[in-house]
Amino acid sequence: MTNGTPNILIVEDDQPTRDLISRYLREHAFAVSAVTNGREMDRHLSQNRADLIVLDLMLPGEDGLSLCRRLRMETATPIIILTAKGEDLDRILGLEMGADDYLPKPFNPRELLARINAVLRRHASGLTAASTTTRLKFQGWTIDLRLRELRDPEGAQVPLTSAEFDLLQAFCERAGRVLGRDSLLNMTRGRPGGSFGRSIDVLVSRLRRKLDRTEDTSMIKTIRTGGYIFTPRVEEA
Repeated sequence: MTNGTPNILIVEDDQPTRDLISRYLREHAFAVSAVTNGREMDRHLSQNRADLIVLDLMLPGEDGLSLCRRLRMETATPIIILTAKGEDLDRILGLEMGADDYLPKPFNPRELLARINAVLRRHASGLTAASTTTRLKFQGWTIDLRLRELRDPEGAQVPLTSAEFDLLQAFCERAGRVLGRDSLLNMTRGRPGGSFGRSIDVLVSRLRRKLDRTEDTSMIKTIRTGGYIFTPRVEEA
């Protein structure tokens, strides 16, 4: 952020929508840049920093899902996907590609603002939190709550999205306890589970792929009654 002002990059090819978002966010003290496609996005990011990216799903050329996947391989910058599609599958795919949140069109700009603020808060909290316990370890893995980093038993950093990190932190701080989907969703996404309850299952699936070294065992066990439990013993590092 520059002088405390969050820099938001909007990637949206529809001009009325792009202008609406830009104007509304500027009215609420954000620094806003807007582009219309992936090539313009790449050009902008090569020269400027973005604290959060609002990414339309349906774009000319490289679509939003592909851009989201590519961005997530290169950066941990929070991403909120906008989609005009109503199918759950498209939203699930967006979350699987690494998006931190989604918002279906048409939407109220106030809701987008609320989502942006919530994602930025979650992302920043781990960077600035003053906690007596900043590092936890489990089965050789280390999670740094201050730097928001995860390292595997060999010491290599494992990239996590903002939501994935929040989920892992929730599990580590409540290891051995059964956690319901709604509770986990509130911990990781900052809003009630009714909006999109299946997104927690997507996050768990993504986290499992990064943590589990074998297919027959998993650190995150599914509970039939509708929740999950993190099974490793977690200690201060």
